[in-house]
Amino acid sequence: MARVITQRELRNDSGAIMRGLDRGEAFIVTRNGVPVGELRPLQRRRFVPKAAAVAALSGAHAVDGERLRADLDRILDQDPAPRA
Repeated sequence: MARVITQRELRNDSGAIMRGLDRGEAFIVTRNGVPVGELRPLQRRRFVPKAAAVAALSGAHAVDGERLRADLDRILDQDPAPRA
């Protein structure tokens, strides 16, 4: 649940708020009692070991390269001429 803070708190206590974001806390910022924004921590990228990725994709169907290229050529405009 996001903690509600005022615009003044954001300005005056920005260091403490940033540390809260580091801990995973979220904040709703208000101005004159009206919510105007949300601060929340970014999701960190997670490393996936190669063995786990290979295991997860082991049941996937094989890709037919020629069919994929034909589908892409049919859908996408790949004219190398510059657009004027």
